[in-house]
Amino acid sequence: MSNNTATQYQGNDKLLLGIVLGVITFWLFAQTTLNIAPTMSAELGIEATWMNIAVSITALFSGIFIVVMGGLGDRIGRVKVTLLGVILNAVGSLLIVLSPADTVTFLMAGRIIQGLSAACIMPSTLALLKAYYDGVARQRAVSFWSIGSWGGSGLCSLFGGYMASNFGWRYIFWISIAISIVSFLLIYGTPESKVEDDGKKKGFDWSGLITFMIALVSLNVVVGQGSKLGWTNPLIMGLAGVFAVAFAAFYKIENSKDNAFVNFKIFNNKTYSGATLSNFLLNGAAGTLLVSLSLVQHASGMSAFEAGMLTIGYLVAILATIRVGEKLLQRWGARKPMIIGCSITATGILLLSMSFLYEWQYIIAAVIGYTLFGIGLGFYATPSTDAALSNVPEDQVGAAAGIYKMASSLGAAFGVAISAALYTGLMHVSNVPMAWLFVGRADNVAIRYAAAIALLFNVFMTLVAIVSIMSTVPKHKAEK
Repeated sequence: MSNNTATQYQGNDKLLLGIVLGVITFWLFAQTTLNIAPTMSAELGIEATWMNIAVSITALFSGIFIVVMGGLGDRIGRVKVTLLGVILNAVGSLLIVLSPADTVTFLMAGRIIQGLSAACIMPSTLALLKAYYDGVARQRAVSFWSIGSWGGSGLCSLFGGYMASNFGWRYIFWISIAISIVSFLLIYGTPESKVEDDGKKKGFDWSGLITFMIALVSLNVVVGQGSKLGWTNPLIMGLAGVFAVAFAAFYKIENSKDNAFVNFKIFNNKTYSGATLSNFLLNGAAGTLLVSLSLVQHASGMSAFEAGMLTIGYLVAILATIRVGEKLLQRWGARKPMIIGCSITATGILLLSMSFLYEWQYIIAAVIGYTLFGIGLGFYATPSTDAALSNVPEDQVGAAAGIYKMASSLGAAFGVAISAALYTGLMHVSNVPMAWLFVGRADNVAIRYAAAIALLFNVFMTLVAIVSIMSTVPKHKAEK
């Protein structure tokens, strides 16, 4: 079925449920590592720096391949690519379940495959929403898709902590396999959707993909290992140089090819560019969860479940406000709810950065902060996604959705990596600046200081997101 005939099939709740379940295989199950990383690291005997890479590498590989898979879905069919992603998640989850101690091989392989799974599922499901739902029905479908992604990220800390503390973290990925099977069965049989074949054979942009991979993997290692090896270490400096050269080559290649897998011309649309950039920055705030949850486990001795319980307001808020964001979009357009959402998110993260408080005071601040974090993301999610998808031509929707979701994945990958690097790199400093500000216990001041700096970095990203929205997204309500 081509885009020209896609309207002959109208999406239904069965398809929407299958899509949402497919989406949460990443945002709920794969993202539980943000909370259970200390538990997994201890049981498997893996150093914290390697575990940080395992946490971020899924989003990194999702970001690397998400545009490729979005374009592939346009060409061979979005349903096929979605089902492939669901299968890959089951395979990746199984490898994680089978991970033995004292080696990172199974864990890393499983996390990379989960990243490839997300690369298949995210753009293809968004393109299916664009093809099979219209007007208010599409906004409703996007809201439920957002509940699966943003809501899944809200539940992952609580769910992961509960499972790890009561049943063992491996059961998380057994359940992920079961959800994948259900998602496959619900989506299977859906009429295919793809771009009409124009009869022109286009080779794959291998040179662009390879230079893109080299650039991003190099940068990820620099960010993840720089604090451990030293920023002036020859390896780190060499990889930084590799990133600069590879990215420059990638940009040149993509601007000289008709079949470039990242079409930079899409960014000529200011609204799309603003939605995508702010999406990158706000997803980068995922580092907030890793740092804040690690803080209360390292500094206060909380279990993963106890730490996850602090995020219950985040879960409730994001699930309650995503549909509110949809209504605000219909009333005001995208710009205002996106700005309000980012502002509330920044306020929530700022409260989480107040690690200088007494423990009981910080717990109160954290509960309020997580709740505000969830409200802000809920207001932002649907307006941002709709602004991106509604402002691109029909024949570019798969690639555009892929780039938009690439921004999500790469934002999360580098946000987590940079936040983790700041946190682990500063937690052993001997002379903490303004140590007098930290009340209560004196034996964990360095850890609390490191967390504060890492969390303030996340506040900064949300503020930059607000500036990008104000500069690019129009004030008027877009015509449907």
